[in-house]
Amino acid sequence: MGAARTPRERWVEEGLTVLADGGPDAVRVEALAKRLGVTKGGFYGYFADRDALLTAMLDTWEREATDQVVERVRQDPDGDPRALITLAGMLTFSGDRLRPIDLAVRDWARRDEAVAERLRRVDNRRMALLREMIGTFCADPDEVEARSLLAFCVAIGHHFLAADHQGRTRADVLARAGDLILDRPEGAKSRGPQDG
Repeated sequence: MGAARTPRERWVEEGLTVLADGGPDAVRVEALAKRLGVTKGGFYGYFADRDALLTAMLDTWEREATDQVVERVRQDPDGDPRALITLAGMLTFSGDRLRPIDLAVRDWARRDEAVAERLRRVDNRRMALLREMIGTFCADPDEVEARSLLAFCVAIGHHFLAADHQGRTRADVLARAGDLILDRPEGAKSRGPQDG
């Protein structure tokens, strides 16, 4: 009886882990096989080459970070838009899985036009969701656009900021930023879209 093949998803998942840790140049078939404890022969049963793996990784990231997030938000069409924005932000930018992958894809997109185009598509879908949700409590289209941009910039950008906040914690400042962007009373129960 032959040994069970390493599932395709494990190759993709390991590739995403390596991408988040070391960028696209670190995603190498031999290195992935070693991390998985298998030979690289099984890789070619699923992927024609490394580029095919990289595409599959981006497909998985886009599906999890956009399609599944939008679907989850849409499951509650009568929900509070502010809470749904918060949920979308938490699903996308919180935790140890999607946020590091997202940041790695952003860095990769600076050097690869095809990745940049995919990131543009993902970001446009995310901005469309923000516009839609913010538009339910804000009537001015210019303000909707500005609030959407601010929410997105805070969610992504605060990970790169090394500044102190003069006696305040980062979490407190992010919560207040979320209150301002989402037009909530200060200290409202739910947190902003950038938590995490």
